[in-house]
Amino acid sequence: MLNGFLLLAEAVLYFGVMVTLFRFRARIGLGVFVCALGVMHFLETYLASVFYVALPFGMVSPGSAVLFSGKLVMLLLLYIKEDAATVRQPIYGLLLGNALMIGLVLILRLHSISPLPDGKLPDIGFIDQMGWLMVWGTSLLFIDAILIILLYEKLGRYLRARPFARILVSVACVLTFDQAGFFTALHFVAGAPIEVFFGGWFAKMAAALAYSGMLVAYLRWVEDHDIALPRGLSDIFDTLTYRERYEALVKHVGRDGLTGLLHRGSFETDGQTAVARSRSTLKPLSLLIVDVDHFKSINDRFGHAEGDKVLKSIATVLTEVAGAEQKVFRIGGEEFAILTEQPQAVARLLGESIRHAVKASASTSRFELTVSVGVCTLGEASNSLADIFALADERLYKAKSAGRDRVIGELGDDEAENPGIWTRSA
Repeated sequence: MLNGFLLLAEAVLYFGVMVTLFRFRARIGLGVFVCALGVMHFLETYLASVFYVALPFGMVSPGSAVLFSGKLVMLLLLYIKEDAATVRQPIYGLLLGNALMIGLVLILRLHSISPLPDGKLPDIGFIDQMGWLMVWGTSLLFIDAILIILLYEKLGRYLRARPFARILVSVACVLTFDQAGFFTALHFVAGAPIEVFFGGWFAKMAAALAYSGMLVAYLRWVEDHDIALPRGLSDIFDTLTYRERYEALVKHVGRDGLTGLLHRGSFETDGQTAVARSRSTLKPLSLLIVDVDHFKSINDRFGHAEGDKVLKSIATVLTEVAGAEQKVFRIGGEEFAILTEQPQAVARLLGESIRHAVKASASTSRFELTVSVGVCTLGEASNSLADIFALADERLYKAKSAGRDRVIGELGDDEAENPGIWTRSA
């Protein structure tokens, strides 16, 4: 009976101190709460491997029943009151920290150890045992934390008005899973008997009941207890596993850092693919090269910061006018390119739309902003990316030399108006 009361007292003490740190997170920082959570990880693993007490239903370790169960509830609290991006930080921190510990222990074993004056030597075998148990326990914690949050959100569809039942079912189910997983490692590493499994499971169910009650009371009487609407499980999973960071990285690979458009390297690879597809399907493919008129003078008069704003605004206009089906690239300082599966006439109309949209976007600025555009379509005389790029670039030069703020396409339209030597100007 005494052991049972002591376990309950330990749970109340643990919960009380941790939620106090959490409550004052705005004043002392959330890092204090997270660090306290992490410090207890070694103690809970140590107790789970060597420290057990007898209860009527079996052998119980305070490390597993009290500290680990409490940590899982604290992570759930962190998610409920903060978000998935915040709760993933201690989860990954524990996982990577324990992996680092194992790596250091492997190096420490290579030392030539000197005995202490009383002849004692460190128990490296104990460190090995504890280290592997900690890594296994932290790996389970990683899975447990994701499961409990996903289960909590899933149950929100049915138990949103019953927070105690929602939290209790989430905690009890995940603790059952964890007990099976951790006991497996404990049995093989430390030789724990089967009584430890059943005793630990009953103790964790009691801990789930106690912690759920305390958590609901805390949320109701201390924190703002408004219950958020259930969130999408896939979005939560992506955040907890950093998938959204990976997708953002993939999205920005091959993109220009200033404008967010695809860069010159992407133009080469995507352009070759587009040309090959056009030649095999016989669909038209046109290239527009867009250059900002007098861009150097903008930088000289108003500064490079203003020039960067101009490039960003041009990128926005090009993206909006071209539409999602067209690929837009920044291929040089103030030079952009668009690949479109349209014939020459339609591509030229797109160029005119861009030209007018750029002028309209700068109607309230301190200076006039215009662009010149050269257009070329894949054909018999221009059957590669290099060919259409060279011809579109020539027509862009012609547009610049003919007075700027114009679109020039195939020979025969207004390209014939001003033959002669083409010189490029900024």
